[in-house]
Amino acid sequence: MAQDATFRLSTVSVIEALATSVRDRVLDGQLTPGTTLTETEMAAEYGVSRPTARGAVTALVHEGLLHREANKPAYVPRLTRDDVEDLFLLRTPLEAEVVRVLVERGAVPLAADRAIADLDRVENDAPHSAFVEPDLRFHQVLVDAVGSTRLSRLYRGIQGEVHLCMVQTRHTLGRDRIVAEHGKVFEALRSGDAAAAADLMRAHLDGARRSLLQVLDATFTEDRR
Repeated sequence: MAQDATFRLSTVSVIEALATSVRDRVLDGQLTPGTTLTETEMAAEYGVSRPTARGAVTALVHEGLLHREANKPAYVPRLTRDDVEDLFLLRTPLEAEVVRVLVERGAVPLAADRAIADLDRVENDAPHSAFVEPDLRFHQVLVDAVGSTRLSRLYRGIQGEVHLCMVQTRHTLGRDRIVAEHGKVFEALRSGDAAAAADLMRAHLDGARRSLLQVLDATFTEDRR
């Protein structure tokens, strides 16, 4: 029995490593929107078994970083205007409420401050995956600090689409602005100002939503030419 348990943990580790590699390739633009990923091709490319490739694909589909329709291979999604509006319809009120609750509980997650510092140290020419990691970590830390397993599970369910959005906001908002806005949210948390923390988080996410819609509108216009 102990040997079986060890084998299962090892298999999960390989799946996670594969999912991380594919995730980074999507975020860094090596796998562009519309690219399909079959389990057979992925297994051959990485030298892993098909069940391992299937597990990695399934994990990324659950994240929303890949989409898959019945009896078809998974593919890298292209976010639409409706996707962005729908995503922020969930994110904005949820994350504004998260910081309000944290202030009320007197919770100041220092890991969020470390995420801000890590993001500030990301080089301008760093891969998107390196930029997105501390950006997303800031938001995830705040959600997890509430201590609700359901809330954390819900937020992780939209991580893939949040990842894809953050790649675009890196270009439209810029690192310095994102770092500054994260910092203002954290300072409001530390000072115990619930209303300010919620307003600042809402303003940060509204700015991201608007910038994403502008990018999508510009891309749509360019594609029609």
